[in-house]
Amino acid sequence: MRPIVLMLGVLLMLVQYPLWLGRGGWLRVWDLDRQVGAQQRKNEDLRARNARLEGEVKDLREGSGAIEERARLEFGMIKEGETFVQLLGTPPLPGSATAPAVQSGAQSGDQAAAPGSPGAAQAQPHGARASAKH
Repeated sequence: MRPIVLMLGVLLMLVQYPLWLGRGGWLRVWDLDRQVGAQQRKNEDLRARNARLEGEVKDLREGSGAIEERARLEFGMIKEGETFVQLLGTPPLPGSATAPAVQSGAQSGDQAAAPGSPGAAQAQPHGARASAKH
């Protein structure tokens, strides 16, 4: 009786080995499942990035607003007839009595920056290029 129980135990171990450690075993399935989850997260991030880029491409193709904004921010360009104004230093607290007065001199239709915002106070001649980094 003892040898039969021992033989059945060995046979059970031989059957269990491929289930746990073999080529298509549980450990391999668990590892592949983990890899699939990581790839799905990466794919979602890439889909969001692609959607953002598609929107940017659409804006660049259809309207001049995005091109104009990019030229202003990245290259410091201004429109003809505009006066570039840049604020230097820290902005005052809202409601402060020492708030600087807004410089006049911008032509009608020009875009002037509000006091305390980046891109106001230092006037440059028409057509001059500013090198301000934000």
